[in-house]
Amino acid sequence: MQAYLLDFTNFMLRWLHVIAAVAWIGESIYFVMLDNSLRTPKAAEDREKGVFGEMWAVHGGGFYHNQKYASAPDKLPEDLHWSFWKAYTTWLTGFGLFVILYMVNPSFYLVNPDSDWAWAAGMSGWQANGVALAFLLAGWVVYNELCKRISPDMQRDGLLSIAVAMMMVVVAYLSSQIFSGRAAFLLTGAVMATAMSANVFFWIIPGQRRMVKAMKAGDAPNPLDGKRGKQRSVHNTYFTLPVVLLMISNHYSFAYSHELAWVIMSLFIFAGALIRQYFVLMHAGHKRPAYPAAGVALLLVALWMAAPSGGGQANATAAVAPDLDEVHAIVEARCVACHSREPSQPGFTAPPAGMAYDTAEQLRAQQAKVKEVVASGYMPLGNMTGMTDEERETIAAWEE
Repeated sequence: MQAYLLDFTNFMLRWLHVIAAVAWIGESIYFVMLDNSLRTPKAAEDREKGVFGEMWAVHGGGFYHNQKYASAPDKLPEDLHWSFWKAYTTWLTGFGLFVILYMVNPSFYLVNPDSDWAWAAGMSGWQANGVALAFLLAGWVVYNELCKRISPDMQRDGLLSIAVAMMMVVVAYLSSQIFSGRAAFLLTGAVMATAMSANVFFWIIPGQRRMVKAMKAGDAPNPLDGKRGKQRSVHNTYFTLPVVLLMISNHYSFAYSHELAWVIMSLFIFAGALIRQYFVLMHAGHKRPAYPAAGVALLLVALWMAAPSGGGQANATAAVAPDLDEVHAIVEARCVACHSREPSQPGFTAPPAGMAYDTAEQLRAQQAKVKEVVASGYMPLGNMTGMTDEERETIAAWEE
């Protein structure tokens, strides 16, 4: 019952997490689009009262007239709309999922026993949890310091962008060395997601509150608050696509089980940022197809890098091909504790990804996937059941 309740909590948290993320990302993308689509107001009275830009739109059978003020309007309404709870809810539910899915069983999901770094390979569960939390915190601290030191007055944002890009390559490398493959991709995305939410909590909303307070007091707001808020919002919009991709990557072992997973991760991050850049510029009236083309090119490089090695397959097929019963015997000994309709492994109430191998026919139906995850070394997770190299070779040589 305890495992079932944990599964159900995971299910509901994931649901809330996706809903909050969709709402936050959608609103964030909308406001970036709105800001980039503004045009000089045509009416003289609008310009006289401080309107900086406007956009007319039609949606759902209605017409909308959005206006942005360059400075404080004459009067602020009491029902001013704020955007922050979606960001906080997304991070809190995401962290809750991380606790339930990874930190409850860190030896299984976080520790990388194949790490070249002995201290990482030998971490205990509680040590892995501590390192993971420190990793998230350090990611935010380093990113925030880069922003504060390189472009404190938003005059060197181009240089800052390069520094943040380099930082993410380092994060991808460190995560893939310290943590298991799937956790490495997740934690790299979580570093970016934490920075996004922290930007809202520590900079964007406090700056907006100071601006509103100054306006209500009849004072001129500090223009740096507005510039800094926009700087962090722009960073958030470029983080969006890479974060979404990294968060769904746990379904695709070909990426995170690769020996150069950190390079593949970096390619995904830059591809997402380039594709997002195209839409940012498009909303400003500039179409630059070179950006999505470059993004797709990076994805194709990732596709090429992650492709299975032809040499390994040739070696496998050169051996005497085992039959289904022989392979199923290995799977029963090494995999069925989890991948069963009624798992015996503590913490599992259902087979992971719905894949059960209780019978040989069930195994045959998933042949390609089983060979992929076993040959890559991703399964069994952490090799907790002690699958040998000879057993992996036998499965790799299995042909039907």
